[in-house]
Amino acid sequence: MSRRHLPLLPSLSALLLLTACLGGGNGTTALSVENRIVPLTLSLQRIGGTPAGGLGAAEINAFDAGTLRAFVVNGARGNVDVLDLRNPAAPARLATIDISDLGGAVNSVAVHDGLVALAIEASPKTDNGRVAFYRADTLARIAVVGVGAQPDMLTFTPDGSRVLTANEGEPNSYGQAGSVDPEGSVSVIELNRSGFTLNPVVRTADFLAFNSQLDALRTQGVRIYGPGASVAQDLEPEYIAVDPGGATAYVTLQENNAIATLDIATARITAIRPLATKNFAQTGQGLDPSDEDGGVDTNNGTAAVKIGNWPVTGLPLPDAVGAYSAGGQTYLVTANEGDARADWPGFNEEDRVRSYCTNGLDPAVFPGATGTNADRLLFDSNLGRLRITRTPNGKDNGKNASGQCNKLIAFGTRSFSIWRASDLNRVYDSGEDLERITAQAAAAAGATFKFNSSHDNDTQDARSPTKGPEPEGLAIGRIGNQTFAFIGLERVGGVMVYDITDPTAVRHVTYLNPRTGATGDNGPEGLSFVPATASPTGDALLLVSNEVSGTTAIYAVRSSPR
Repeated sequence: MSRRHLPLLPSLSALLLLTACLGGGNGTTALSVENRIVPLTLSLQRIGGTPAGGLGAAEINAFDAGTLRAFVVNGARGNVDVLDLRNPAAPARLATIDISDLGGAVNSVAVHDGLVALAIEASPKTDNGRVAFYRADTLARIAVVGVGAQPDMLTFTPDGSRVLTANEGEPNSYGQAGSVDPEGSVSVIELNRSGFTLNPVVRTADFLAFNSQLDALRTQGVRIYGPGASVAQDLEPEYIAVDPGGATAYVTLQENNAIATLDIATARITAIRPLATKNFAQTGQGLDPSDEDGGVDTNNGTAAVKIGNWPVTGLPLPDAVGAYSAGGQTYLVTANEGDARADWPGFNEEDRVRSYCTNGLDPAVFPGATGTNADRLLFDSNLGRLRITRTPNGKDNGKNASGQCNKLIAFGTRSFSIWRASDLNRVYDSGEDLERITAQAAAAAGATFKFNSSHDNDTQDARSPTKGPEPEGLAIGRIGNQTFAFIGLERVGGVMVYDITDPTAVRHVTYLNPRTGATGDNGPEGLSFVPATASPTGDALLLVSNEVSGTTAIYAVRSSPR
């Protein structure tokens, strides 16, 4: 089945290539960081992809340079599809790795030097999971080891000697008959590899030592709020980034709005640190909070693009995290998706501002928010439709003694951030870039999607009350002496590219969205960067798996002097 290439129109591509970062940075990159001579800019072109497989048919991917194969998690079937990428313009499915005899389903895949690792959750998911290892060339299974509950993501250390798994440990429900809430953990698998012979040894880093620190963690800003959960049960590892030196790993605790630091050699969690919230009232940090903002002070308005500043804060709650070095320091890049505990039997933290703040807003917190001013903020055309948390942290319900809302805290920041790993200081945030750039693209002549549409519809503003474009997946790639971040936007779709070589002078490079209305590549989930030295075409490649359309798209990443 042939696939149409769906790049942005040339005029829009040229516009976006020249767009400087709107939310921070000065549009230049300091040469002192890498002593660069010829700064580069990039362009993306979709050169191939797989046919639509339907919801969940393509989620996470990994590439093996030795065999020129891509391994793609097929969540719909719970297994892994193997693609031949010798001709990336026409990827062909070679085989399927079937794990049905191991039970459960595959959540993630990683590859290093011809060795494929699969994270497999049990059935039921609250039981301990497994990691299975395969040869990339013959697909023969080599070894299987046990890990913690619900291994959600796994990665190799840079030297390939170990595999780390983020064992999310989600509950099946809260306070119900048969409720089970396993503890989150990180497993460190020492491979002891000789060729394709493994003698794996598993050690698991748990959070039991932090159970006695509940109050202190909450005071610091770590969200621990699952009903009846201990600290170890409530912390849910989501994604792992390994320091380029291979000694330390950083683990996103998504629902907890925190990052855990793991000493890999000892398999011990050494710190849990909260992520700073974002103030949408600050210049350059705005959002579009409503899908009914076409009118003024109404509860039944039409959709419009209105990105502005509001007295709301956002929790990053990141999914993917990546690590890179700059100026002798390690930095973390987070895609601030904003996941909520909203679909668990027995617990739902999510509500809309107007339906939750029925007694109005606390005037001590929202200056001037009394009488008609408070009424104005609560209109659906303003903040009324925005989804917020009813449980900022533990017993805090976001209201004062009079039942007035004293906190309006949204899920996600509609941005990506860069943090200094040593102290988790945020050195950069893309601000309102993602919404502004996608709004420009959606408004351009010939646009193939609408602003803040979702991955399963093409309705303008559909996602404005809930996390906007929703950055979820990311990949970090090195081209020449420059480092680039590729950010997948789960809802509106497409990939944002930023030059992050100097984390204090980040530059927006380009944006490409190949969807056409509600068809095409929808719901980018997993991204993998393939350097030019490993690519069959001589160009760097970006592999993007889209969970809603069930497609894996192949992008050529082409560089040119800036």
